[in-house]
Amino acid sequence: MEKREYLECAAVRGTHGVRGNVRLESLCNTAGDLASLHRMFVREDSGYRQLTVEHSSVQKGAVLTKFQGVDSVEAAAAMRGTLLYAAREDMPLPEGEFFIADMIGLPVIDLESGKQYGTLSDVIRPGAQQIYVVKGERGEFMIPCVPEFIKKISVGEDADGIYVSLIEGMTD
Repeated sequence: MEKREYLECAAVRGTHGVRGNVRLESLCNTAGDLASLHRMFVREDSGYRQLTVEHSSVQKGAVLTKFQGVDSVEAAAAMRGTLLYAAREDMPLPEGEFFIADMIGLPVIDLESGKQYGTLSDVIRPGAQQIYVVKGERGEFMIPCVPEFIKKISVGEDADGIYVSLIEGMTD
């Protein structure tokens, strides 16, 4: 699977003040990870256009960011709803962690039997814990991302997949 150069990192949710600051919803592991970026990108028909970050801060879980060239509340308001991207090289990962974009589409496989339950179709975070959404033969089901169920994730190796140990009835 080819890795994408740009990864979704934030969505512009609104404005903050009158000088062009925007309020971002972080799609990163933490709001601090997003606030540390010095550049972000907007996807356009012709490709990705870079936005230079003048400054960012985290307030009440949201990231407040000022982009170069966005100098009024009207310019900031025009960005509402915009999806922002980060360059892969700007988002370092700790050892053993993976970008969700690289995991989508991986087979979900029983660690002991080798049975394939389906493929990972989404990762949601309704609370503190991520939940993997798996599309299987009989529809979708969810797996909490905890060590009791998720035993191994392999990306970019010979045996790409998410290896699990599920309890009875979990795939129903």
